[in-house]
Amino acid sequence: MLGDPRSHGLWERTAPPPPPTEALAGDTVADVAIVGAGYTGCSTALHLAERGIHVAVLEAVEIGYGAAGRSSGLVNAGLWVMPSALKKVLGPVYGERLLGLLTYSPRTVFEIIETHDIQCELIKGGTIHCAADAAGVANIKERARQWQERGAPVRILDADEVRSRTGTSVYPAGLLDLRAGTVQPLAYVRGLGQAAIGAGARVFTGSPVTEIGRDGGTWRLATPGGSIRAKWVVLASDAYTARIMPELRTEQVAVPIFQIATAPLSDNVRRSILPEGHATWDTRTVPTGLRTDAAGRLIINSVGALRNTGRGVHPAWARRRLRSFFPQLGDVAFEHEWYGWIGTTGDHLPRLHAPAENLIALVGFNGRGIAPGTVLGRELARHVAGEVSIEEMFLPVSALRSAPLRQAREAYYEIGAQIAHVPGLH
Repeated sequence: MLGDPRSHGLWERTAPPPPPTEALAGDTVADVAIVGAGYTGCSTALHLAERGIHVAVLEAVEIGYGAAGRSSGLVNAGLWVMPSALKKVLGPVYGERLLGLLTYSPRTVFEIIETHDIQCELIKGGTIHCAADAAGVANIKERARQWQERGAPVRILDADEVRSRTGTSVYPAGLLDLRAGTVQPLAYVRGLGQAAIGAGARVFTGSPVTEIGRDGGTWRLATPGGSIRAKWVVLASDAYTARIMPELRTEQVAVPIFQIATAPLSDNVRRSILPEGHATWDTRTVPTGLRTDAAGRLIINSVGALRNTGRGVHPAWARRRLRSFFPQLGDVAFEHEWYGWIGTTGDHLPRLHAPAENLIALVGFNGRGIAPGTVLGRELARHVAGEVSIEEMFLPVSALRSAPLRQAREAYYEIGAQIAHVPGLH
């Protein structure tokens, strides 16, 4: 997008085209204005439009331009933190509400895909969280215990089972979560946007919001080409927030994530690597993630930005890592390299903000955007529609606060990932 092959890489190359949209021109009105056409924004728009509510989405670039279209495409349940940690931070009431929504959140994504016939390379076979060492084994065993207490279909795989399902012998154990799956993420968010449009929502792309303010009893959002007046505003631009309410960006530490895709593998090699289509990630501090796409490409991801010196360091690391995991690959060619940013919070939980009347924002998915963004977008729609009060929501309303030492921490993650990916230093 915007002429940059490193922004969306393989996903832009293989996704169906986006639904036809135009930039906002002139002045218009809506019941609800949504800023951002990612998972949360498009899901909120879809569920509002299905209720007959007049909704307009303002997107600065294109549907899925932000983190949604650059995602690794894993549709996982829950959040990064374990269920017990989530309840400890949020307390028993909000903790249980959020867990109740997210324990089977992939199911909601799959139902939307099937209902709206979204062509996004859906695979429902589960994902595998791989243990990198003894500490990792203890971690995934505790995760499994906590999810099993809630009746979730998860189980521990031993080394032989991990090798059978992944094709590599580097991991001593893994956590198989049968609730989960994978999608082509840009295709999914474009399909979600198309579903919202089909339900009656208007989506304006190439329409960055430059100003927002109250005008009498309504909100007015200005773009370079026009304006929208609306009773309600939902801010869903997360870590890609730029012009309005910059606190939504500065309260998060942005972490770069890159992905590199090989050329399609031969049939013989393909059958020996992730043969059942599982996606994986591991327990390393700087993790390694693996998945395949419908054409048989192998995709590796990790922390890092493909810019400056990172453009050489990270692809070289990826090549070494793939050879060590899968010697049968040989000298495989790389076809696509891309990266983006995820917004992280100090406790790895999202934030719900309501800084003014009829203005609500949800940010901080910490790399778990597909299922939570879709489900929580639906819940935002329920609140805006008057079905759920703010006190009955899935998170308590929190104040906007800048993350301490944010810029230093962001530089640390980018530079630290390069150090971790230099031979002999990891």
